[in-house]
Amino acid sequence: MRTRTRLFPLLLLLAFSQLALAGSFRIEDIRVEGLQRITAGTVFNYLPVKPGDVISDTQTPALIRSLFKTGFFKDVRLEREGDVLIVVVSERPAIAEINFSGNKSLEDEALREGLKSAGLEEGRTFDRSVLDSIKQELERQFYNTGKYGVKLTTTVTPLERNRVAIDIEIAEGETALIRRINIIGNESFEEEDLLEQFSLDSGGWFSMFTNTNQYSRQKLAGDLETLRSYYLDRGYVQFQIDSTQVTITPDKKGIYVTINISEGDIFTIADIQLAGEYTGEAEEYFPLIRLSRGEPFNRRKVVRSSDRINAMLAEDGYAFANVNAIPEIDEENKTVNVTYFVDPGKRVYVRRVNISGNARTRDEVVRREIRQMESAWYSSEKLSLSRERLQRTGYFERVSVETPAVPGSADEVDINFDTVEKPSGALLAGLGFSQSDGIILNASVNQSNFLGSGKRVSLAFNTSSANQRYEISQTNPYYTVDGISRGFTLLYRSTDFDELDSGDYATNDAIAGVEYGIPLSEFNKFNFGLQVHHIDFQIGGSASEEIIEWVDAEGDSYLNFEATLNWTHDSRDTAIFPTKGTLQRLSGEATLPGSELSYYKVSYSHRNFIPVFGDTVLSLKGEVGYGDAYGDTTALPFWENYFAGGPVSLRGFKTYSLGPRDTPVGGTPDTGDPLGGNMKLLGSVELFHPAPFYPDTMRLSVFADGGSVFHSERGGYDSDELRYSTGVGLSWLSPVGALKVSYAMPFRADEYDEEERFQFTFGTNF
Repeated sequence: MRTRTRLFPLLLLLAFSQLALAGSFRIEDIRVEGLQRITAGTVFNYLPVKPGDVISDTQTPALIRSLFKTGFFKDVRLEREGDVLIVVVSERPAIAEINFSGNKSLEDEALREGLKSAGLEEGRTFDRSVLDSIKQELERQFYNTGKYGVKLTTTVTPLERNRVAIDIEIAEGETALIRRINIIGNESFEEEDLLEQFSLDSGGWFSMFTNTNQYSRQKLAGDLETLRSYYLDRGYVQFQIDSTQVTITPDKKGIYVTINISEGDIFTIADIQLAGEYTGEAEEYFPLIRLSRGEPFNRRKVVRSSDRINAMLAEDGYAFANVNAIPEIDEENKTVNVTYFVDPGKRVYVRRVNISGNARTRDEVVRREIRQMESAWYSSEKLSLSRERLQRTGYFERVSVETPAVPGSADEVDINFDTVEKPSGALLAGLGFSQSDGIILNASVNQSNFLGSGKRVSLAFNTSSANQRYEISQTNPYYTVDGISRGFTLLYRSTDFDELDSGDYATNDAIAGVEYGIPLSEFNKFNFGLQVHHIDFQIGGSASEEIIEWVDAEGDSYLNFEATLNWTHDSRDTAIFPTKGTLQRLSGEATLPGSELSYYKVSYSHRNFIPVFGDTVLSLKGEVGYGDAYGDTTALPFWENYFAGGPVSLRGFKTYSLGPRDTPVGGTPDTGDPLGGNMKLLGSVELFHPAPFYPDTMRLSVFADGGSVFHSERGGYDSDELRYSTGVGLSWLSPVGALKVSYAMPFRADEYDEEERFQFTFGTNF
């Protein structure tokens, strides 16, 4: 009945048009009436006649159908006025806006994309008959998220100028929860072991946080592929998933999933062969194929071997190499012959290296970090190294690389580096709080990419009650084109160690220095520097016996000439939030002949970042240090001692609070203020994971710290004096600077240790 109802007006119009255009005539002109939004030119484009054509009444049905097919009109009439053909139309309304309400699990944009694929979006012509298919499309999107009880209500509101607004009210209902997942047909593995591989489960107490028991068609598809890989990686070459049934309870709140499988038999590898037009000798390829004859077939090993061969060819310039592993199955003997067909293709050259996104950073500053040269063979290794070097500069939030083929050339590519710059100027601060000192503020203003030149210029100052520090420094990382760096420093600092709850003394330092850095390799650098260092030493009214003895022996004003040497190895993938790589630093400093004090210090730090599972990263950190006097100087100066405690060394303990203590005048030894030590031993284990809602700018962590400082003249290293803490932390790259927060529980502390469980710093390095 509905079809007849729709056809009747059209037949009536056709009949009327035939009456209106009875007879034949030559069209002198065509006039269109009734247009509001659509132009007359659009109508003329779809109309199969033009002025000068002869038209008869038998042609009118075709004319009307051609205009109806456009979907723009709900009514079309043809009339004649002399030799003028009049086309009278009534336009369908246009969709002015589509509004959603009540949707929580799907964003508006995702719903709009779904409607767009169904032919409905703002600006298009509205057809009421499309509403039913629209509802089906939206319901499908919600079904995919487990919302099987969703109900949709659509309201079409006419607007001025022949437009409509579509309001879609959504009642999502509850998400259907998985009550049971059954695997049928498994004989070699327990169902429990197989289900452990799934991201979906039937729920537990932790599911309220992870939502792993909320059904999703996409997640189930991923789990089925995981199940297939599990069997294929264990030799079950003929494994099949026969069927999958998803059953919904009548209340649409529960789901039962049944997976029927056929395991098949275990197949072993009988032979491994290499075929194709590969370059070089076969002996170069077989070490990359980590398979052994007689072992069960393992698809993961097969694929990774192909990837290694591809990587080797890409390093040699074969960017479009194709390596396919073809398994030949022998069902009778239950074996597989694996043949790697290698097609290296043509050796590829780099035509151009293009850089975009560097609005502030000069082009030469970017290019000097790129190891892939133009007109050279393409090298995936150099390309990856170039990207990592750019990320380690700290100038960019993100660096992405594309290698499009050059049109019309089979052996050339362009390299496109797309950079996203981050602010190169920063106000950095370190904040702390303790019951005795209150809030402590350390700040610096620096420009790590001054005027886009890559030079580092900084002005640092400290406004805490314990420190007054003023520093101006400038470093040019490319003083020469070979990457030798040079830096200058002017520094004045006044430190009241009594305010730090250390010994009752203060120092006023003035330092002028220069430092050079020489790159030894892509990851290694050697630095050396010279400083002129003038120190005024002042003792307080309650200075300890050790401090008084020092002044009596060494005086209270010193002019020193110091040399610094250090070696750095940095293979991290990025300077901020690294996920892999190592940062090592071996450093030494010593006063030179002609100085009024003679001493030296040597220290080594090592930090390793290891990806463990998913986006979780394990950090292992260790530091050791030793210093001593030589010549006529009696001991390492107090201000050069190592200290421990605080957010950057041993969390949970107050800064400078650990280690040997001085002797109050007339008091008991080792009961006074922290004095520091000439030996340092610190270590940390930390597990990082991206925050759920801000994975790019925030990391959560759990950690365990340990260590302390010791003095060789007070017994040296003593394992009983080691301190430990454990806790949780948060690192956040906020819009105004880097923020690091920790809460630590100290343990194995003695009566003199000062705890500080909650600590945070603003602007520290991660």
